[in-house]
Amino acid sequence: MARLKVGIIFGGCSEEHPVSVKSAQEVARNLDTRKYQPFYVGITRSGAWRLCEGPTPDWEDGDCRPAVLSPDSSAPGLLVLEQGRYETIALDVVLPVLHGRLGEDGAMQGLLELSGIPYVGCDVQSSALCMDKSLAYVVARSAGIATPDFWTVTADQDIDPDRLSYPVFVKPARSGSSFGVSKVSGREELLSAVEAARKYDSKVLIEAAVVGSEVGCAILGNESDLVAGEVDHISLSHGFFRIHQENKPESGSDNSTPIVPADIPAESRSLVQETAKAVYRALGCRGLSRVDLFLKDDGTVVLNEVNTLPGLTSYSRYPRMMAAAGLPLTEVIDRMVSLALSGKSR
Repeated sequence: MARLKVGIIFGGCSEEHPVSVKSAQEVARNLDTRKYQPFYVGITRSGAWRLCEGPTPDWEDGDCRPAVLSPDSSAPGLLVLEQGRYETIALDVVLPVLHGRLGEDGAMQGLLELSGIPYVGCDVQSSALCMDKSLAYVVARSAGIATPDFWTVTADQDIDPDRLSYPVFVKPARSGSSFGVSKVSGREELLSAVEAARKYDSKVLIEAAVVGSEVGCAILGNESDLVAGEVDHISLSHGFFRIHQENKPESGSDNSTPIVPADIPAESRSLVQETAKAVYRALGCRGLSRVDLFLKDDGTVVLNEVNTLPGLTSYSRYPRMMAAAGLPLTEVIDRMVSLALSGKSR
């Protein structure tokens, strides 16, 4: 049987470029090449698209050819520049292994919609919605899901430090991982934290701190047919959880340890999983997402954020949670591709 032609897009222009490359490396290690013929398309930090041999650390220095995704749905696939002419490589499906701005915010998904190629993951609307944490909170609240109290600060807006109760977290409203995130313990720290967040986004989110444990749940599927991975718990020794900010993430963090399965009561585990599914459905997610939550001491669950294209690296939370539930990454990839091809991921 002919192998499926899978376009795997990685890299990108966001601050999460290195994480995306590592995610793509893990996908390459776990992709069943008996079923799939991969075409690796790396996007440089400056936005250039290149068809390459694979997502190696030095992929840009290898044998790469300029390539673009055809926006013409009558000729779905890649247009690859070869000796002054463009050849077309038809694709059956695209797996965008991209994180953050222009990869996880609906931009890439819009291009894929124009191309007419089935793709893995959330659609334009849910990608954009989940990327903007303040909008995600509004929709989640309307569905009866608890969120932190929050305030938004736009580019030309000031905020009075005296109107807040501390501590608060200040973060870019539309950015990934923990880039630009600060914990503010007093009014004198607020304005500098807002400026730090503005380096990544003109819209800044200020959240009241939630006292509780940080937990997460990996979700795979669509609508009523959802699979939840094992719940994890981020055990902190000090400070706050700063994902992808470690010097050597493969060796662990200096202040946090993910525990999978989470060391929480069985009823709390079930509540976290059901809440994660409710968040996933309320925000219109498709394919896959990681839902991050807080578990308070009184047993209630509060939404933190949703990652529509979560990290897939060797140390990432999503594949660990799925593996703990009996789904290794190879099988997760199979299911994601199957959802995309069946039309259930959009």
